[in-house]
Parts: sequence; C-alpha cells; structure tokens
Amino acid sequence: MKKRFIIAGILFAAFGFTKMNAQINFGEKAIGAVQKGVTAFTLTNADAAALSKEAVRKLDSTNQVAGPNDGYTLRLNRVFGKHTAGDGFTLNYKVYKLKEVNAFATADGSVRVYSGLMDIMDDNELLAVIGHEIGHVANNDSRDAMRAAYQKEALIDGASSQSAKISAVTDSQLGKIGSALIDSKHSRKQETEADLYSYNFLKKNGYNVNAEESAFRILAKMSEGSEASFIDQMMSSHPDSKKRADDAKARAEKDGLYKPYVQQKIDNTVPVKKAATTKKKTTKKK
Repeated sequence: MKKRFIIAGILFAAFGFTKMNAQINFGEKAIGAVQKGVTAFTLTNADAAALSKEAVRKLDSTNQVAGPNDGYTLRLNRVFGKHTAGDGFTLNYKVYKLKEVNAFATADGSVRVYSGLMDIMDDNELLAVIGHEIGHVANNDSRDAMRAAYQKEALIDGASSQSAKISAVTDSQLGKIGSALIDSKHSRKQETEADLYSYNFLKKNGYNVNAEESAFRILAKMSEGSEASFIDQMMSSHPDSKKRADDAKARAEKDGLYKPYVQQKIDNTVPVKKAATTKKKTTKKK
C-alpha cells in the first residue's frame, strides 16, 4: 500500500489536514473564554493564542506524539531547540508519529512536525520548512486563520453581523471552528511572505539558505508522482512548488550565496552512546 503524502499542509497551512482529525473540540476552558465575550471581529493575538492552545492540546491527545527520548524528538530538539522565542510569541515543538509529509504552526506558537516529513528532509531542509511555518505565526497569518474560522462558525446560528461580541458559543460550533482551521488555506501573498521569512531566518542564523530551494524541489518532485491530481487540487490556491523553488534560488543568487544544494544524511534514530573504556593499570616489575 503506497503512502499517502499530505503535501497541502506543509509549507502553506496553519493547520495540516489529516484524515485522522475530522474535528477539534476546544474543551471547556475555551468555551468559557468565548462565553465571556471573545470579540468576533477583532480577535486579538491573545484570544487567537488561547483558542489555538486548546485546539493543539486536543490534537496532541488524539495523535501519537513522539516521547522525549524518541529519536525524532531528539533530532527536532537538536535542530530547533535554541529557536523558542519570537517577536511576541514563544515556540514549542512536538513530533507526530505519522507518515504524512506535513507540518503546521498555530497562533499560540505551537509547532507540530510529522515524522513523515522528517523521513525525507535533512536538518537544513527542516529548518527551511519550520522557518516558513514560524513565518505564518510571526506575520499573524495563524491569528487571521483563527479569526476567519471563528467568525464563520460562531455566527452561523443567526447572530447579528453587527454584533461586537458573541455571548455564547456551543461546543458544536467550536468543533466546526476546529474543522475550518484544519481545512484553512493561506493566500498566495501570505505564502510568499512566509517563504521570504524562512529565507531570512536561515540567512540571519547562519544556515544554508539553499536548503529552501531544495525543500521545494522535493515537494515539486512528489507532485509528479501518483498523488499529482490530489496535490494539484489541494494546491490550487497556492503558489506552485517549482516556482517557489525558483524564487528561493533567485534570492540566494541575488545575495551571492547560491550553490546547488546536496542533501545531507537523514538520521532519526536515537544516538548510540559510546561505552566508557577503562585503562588497565600496569605495574612495573622491580
């Protein structure tokens, strides 16, 4: 049975789409926050982060999360462990043990990376991918996705479009908000800006900027396979991966940094600790 790669979420979605998660229930804490009057049309960063945190908590409980000593977790921490603080947000990382090729970031700074992605991209390519996802948080794209989902689903029962606040939102409505977030797509402009954020992130931190082109080449190559029609449908509102790879190459050339990228070794195993060696004491004969 062939793997079904979920390309649509990676590099261009605040929430990755997986067939395992049809709905998100934000839970009682989030319901209480909304009932107290979360603003419908001026959802603040703090509001979006609070709701996103509940959504991710639910996602974490329904997916297999790699443990602290798992090889995937150790690798992700090694690659991204020092990048936890952004402009006004704090990042946290976890790995979902799923074969889909996917990653997403939410308004509260939660970054989730699928093991399927880590199986096909090296450390530098992962930096480019996750840098892009962080870009969506930094650029408030993730907040805007939450706002759009909230407005659409919280107003479905006939609440006045002129109302400044929604006094109560049902658990069912919150579930629909979660579904809308999972299926949400960023605009072409947002994707382009997140691509640029990723490039600047790599450049600023001294990483190989050519890995961004390489990551897009991988996606473009995958879109030529058996999943091509599915990928084309999911990517219809987003820039073409090949064009995005070309744009990444052009940026590197403009900066005088371009060099064809060669993928490095990919290793998601737990490092083997070397056994300590003991030296035998030798006694000199008198």
